[in-house]
Amino acid sequence: MSFPRKRESSFYRIILKKSINKMNQNSKKIIIFITAASKKEAENIAGILVEEKLAACCNIIDSVSSIFRWEGKICNEDELLLIVKRSSELFNEIVKKVKEIHSYDVPEIIALPIIDGSDDYLKWIDDEIKC
Repeated sequence: MSFPRKRESSFYRIILKKSINKMNQNSKKIIIFITAASKKEAENIAGILVEEKLAACCNIIDSVSSIFRWEGKICNEDELLLIVKRSSELFNEIVKKVKEIHSYDVPEIIALPIIDGSDDYLKWIDDEIKC
């Protein structure tokens, strides 16, 4: 394993600091990844999240291959991936809602920050969700 040299480490700290500052300017918008077992399930989750204003938009990507360990076995499954856009407020409410309606015991629900984006699009996200 190779560790970054001191100069590289400083560079990454600067980039991270700039990214966090930019993220703070964008009201902490996030993208949430949620996997689903079927198109019907993905559409149901997306519809509920948008209807309840927990998400501004949900994209559904068909046929994602997932390889993971579950209950001691290596699994290789075809899944769908939801890409959910919103601000970070109420993330826990999304987790709760998805767990209520999802078929998996432990669904993937992870969030990543949106560092930057079109001002019009980021404003639209705010207009379409409850905070």
